[in-house]
Amino acid sequence: MKCRTPFLRERALDEDGQCRLCAAGAAAFDAAYAWGGYEGVLKDLIHCFKFHGMRSLGTALGGYLAEAFPRSERIDAIVPVPIHWTRRMVRGFNQCELLARELSRHTGVPVMKPLARVRRTEKQSNLAGAKRRRNVSGSFGAIRAESIRGKRLLLLDDVLTTGATVNEAARELKRHGAARVAVLTVARVDRRSLWAREGQFEPHRATGEGSRR
Repeated sequence: MKCRTPFLRERALDEDGQCRLCAAGAAAFDAAYAWGGYEGVLKDLIHCFKFHGMRSLGTALGGYLAEAFPRSERIDAIVPVPIHWTRRMVRGFNQCELLARELSRHTGVPVMKPLARVRRTEKQSNLAGAKRRRNVSGSFGAIRAESIRGKRLLLLDDVLTTGATVNEAARELKRHGAARVAVLTVARVDRRSLWAREGQFEPHRATGEGSRR
């Protein structure tokens, strides 16, 4: 109900529909939404957009975000996840800002940039699990703290993997008084598929239900 992470079996959730991490307070954001799975053609499009400078793809990807926009949420502003200035200098743009502007064009919700990346971090794609959380810990700072207070914000990123990056950004927004922070991404990784490929996920023959070793 909170992180929207695909789960393997119902008993992984508590009576409120939350996984153990969310129930323990590990998720600083209030909800997470995505247009599709991070695989196949969609993954290729995001890579071309993000790493190969094909900015025109932002139009199509922004359209996908508009389709996934959570209309049940009351959103005051869209907040793109910032990147460090050195990474922006190499890449030439922040893909999240382009997507945020495109989503704003579709929805009429304004874009706000109250966060900065205050230190450069190792690429999250090189890390896993707890190392991702440690890598981004303390990496965001508020630069317009007064604009955050009392706002219901939509934090926008391109891909959600473990949620470590958006979680840390949401924590900083909440620390400065944001009333609610929902997350929207173009794609999210279905970690059940990763477990299956690693041989950690096996179907029960009788039920077809999965289990982790």
